[in-house]
Amino acid sequence: MRPIVILLLSLALTTNTLAADWPRFRGPNGAGMVDDAGVLTKWTDADVIKVPVPGRGNGSPIISKGKLFLQAASADGAERMLICYDAATLKQQWIAKVAGGKGKTHAKNSLASSTPAADNNRIYCLFWDGNQIGLFAFDYSGKQLWRTPLGSFKSQHGAGQSPVSFNGKVYLNNDQDGHAEFVCFDGATGKKVWSVERTPFRSCYSSPFFLPDGKGGTEVVISSTAGLAGYEPDTGKPNWQWSWSFEGMALRTVGCAVASTDQGTIFAISGDGNGARHMVAVRRTSNPELIWEKKRGTPYVPVPLIQGDYIYWINDNGFAICCEAKTGNEVFNEHVTSGVTASPILVNGNIYAINERGTVFVFAAKPKYEQLHKAELDEQVFASPAVTEGRLYIRGQSHLFVIGKGVSK
Repeated sequence: MRPIVILLLSLALTTNTLAADWPRFRGPNGAGMVDDAGVLTKWTDADVIKVPVPGRGNGSPIISKGKLFLQAASADGAERMLICYDAATLKQQWIAKVAGGKGKTHAKNSLASSTPAADNNRIYCLFWDGNQIGLFAFDYSGKQLWRTPLGSFKSQHGAGQSPVSFNGKVYLNNDQDGHAEFVCFDGATGKKVWSVERTPFRSCYSSPFFLPDGKGGTEVVISSTAGLAGYEPDTGKPNWQWSWSFEGMALRTVGCAVASTDQGTIFAISGDGNGARHMVAVRRTSNPELIWEKKRGTPYVPVPLIQGDYIYWINDNGFAICCEAKTGNEVFNEHVTSGVTASPILVNGNIYAINERGTVFVFAAKPKYEQLHKAELDEQVFASPAVTEGRLYIRGQSHLFVIGKGVSK
């Protein structure tokens, strides 16, 4: 039975996932990839609808059990909100509110930049009140089930980490200025199951993901300024660790790490507001090693995508780049736009990227740049999109946009 178990686990954690729920930041297992034949490559105004979103926030939408969830903060900062919509009709179903306050953020951050996570039983949210952070759980009717205070949060940019859920547990990279801890909680109660101290630098915002451990089980993989590591999800026991080395100032991780198609290589990105960048490809073994690295042209916030033998990204300055995943050799480098914060996604072999002005670009995930479509939303966008049931969901600064065949009719 062991080979069958391993096969089923690999299928469950594959990065090329059939259309279903989009239950966390960047969708199934955080890979930003789905096969959904109904998603449009080109569209007209008749294929776009939008509804107002109360408050403000840069967190991404998630979709679970036919419901769409996103977080927001009231205009005066006094409240934090989890908002629920019917994913098909976009009718608002409820708002759950908790107390908040004002806090200092980066110009591109907000008081509600975390993305919730769902597991078909509960929705998990990290809320920051401007000083303290806490992990919350709600049921699908909006009832608060539990709250776990996590203490003060210190960062020059504000909070923005996103929790993820796996097998009844919730995982959070609580990485901030001067303190770094990777924590696992029980999804039913909110009680801490385990925590692992990591070397702190400046706050990092990357979320973990899960891969087969090669022994019939699973490991949870996390990236930060400290480096890359794999842990046993139930105990926090470390499986491997790769420490990041920087020539100058240690850089922070905002965008998440991703795995190669064969799951043997982890690609991680880091950067700083001064323009410094560092991307690495690390072989994932008990004794991990650096395969290649790049220090120019790589993304700081937008997360890369893997398709077959190639890795694609659109960097913060709007360059769309494709490299060989095994070597890092550049295949194409096209200046598409400027000012990109949202992470691109890959659907049916096509990449959907959005700049901060709300321009959507669709280009083929092929080793030659080919733009397929360009459309304007006419609203600022800092959140990464979501996909399910043939629809593309994009959170703007004031509205939620849905793109799908004839949705506005």
